[in-house]
Amino acid sequence: MKITFLGLGNMGIAMARNLLRAGHDGTVWNRTLSKAEELRADNATVSDSVANATRGAGFVITMMSDDQAVSSAVFDAGGVLETLAPGAVHISMSTISVALSKTLAAEHGKRGQHYVAAPVFGRPEAAAAAKLFIAAAGDAAVLERCQPIFDALGQRTFVIGPQPEMANVIKLSGNFLIFSVIEALGESVALIRKYGIDPHAYIDFLTSTLFSAPVYKTYGAIIADDRYQPAGFKMRLGLKDVRLVIGAAEAVDAPMPLASLVRDNMLTAIGRGMEDLDWSSVARLAAENAGLPAKK
Repeated sequence: MKITFLGLGNMGIAMARNLLRAGHDGTVWNRTLSKAEELRADNATVSDSVANATRGAGFVITMMSDDQAVSSAVFDAGGVLETLAPGAVHISMSTISVALSKTLAAEHGKRGQHYVAAPVFGRPEAAAAAKLFIAAAGDAAVLERCQPIFDALGQRTFVIGPQPEMANVIKLSGNFLIFSVIEALGESVALIRKYGIDPHAYIDFLTSTLFSAPVYKTYGAIIADDRYQPAGFKMRLGLKDVRLVIGAAEAVDAPMPLASLVRDNMLTAIGRGMEDLDWSSVARLAAENAGLPAKK
């Protein structure tokens, strides 16, 4: 399959590499060209522009940081919308707003192009191991065409339905649950540390009993270690996501007070210089508020 991959951040570069190693014909583009050059060893074709990367592609995947980056790649002159052939597929795997996803579906449809939303769940290590979970939505026949791509990237694909933006709702709601868990873990670990309890023993107890889900194991270990670098997902990106959740909720009059609390805590953390730490470093904020020192 002839695939163009746009966006080679912590997640994107691992995903693109897995597609190449699965035998797909891959062209890659990234704003920082040196990131794309890293994939030449995996037989990628490196492009110097979105237009050159997209022309002739059967599938274009966008995996970018935010709405602005995706919109620029798609709607700017020489972007995906202008250069993608009729019948070709744009697969958006980024965490973007519900509103932008709806707009992408409509604009691609006007040009006879296909659009699928397929955001992913998993940190960079899961992306590297091709163990992502994919929430995909769009036309059933188009999703079937995309399945070999999903198979090269993840351990399971969940088909949400025919409306692409519904996959984005699932992604945002899932991220809301993740950052709610992080907030609760951070506060709980601060509490037990104040009583002199070893956080590693505490996390082992939690994850060996009622809280054995991967999200508790992954972030519990990070918080117990007080280890927020290198960041798998930076705080500033976490703040972007919580704002997207709140925006989606406001659009349908669904109050989410916990999301507002987490947004404010992330803003506080960023104000204290944590913007480039992992988003789970809100737990360090909880510790600081409890008068606990950061671990050395």
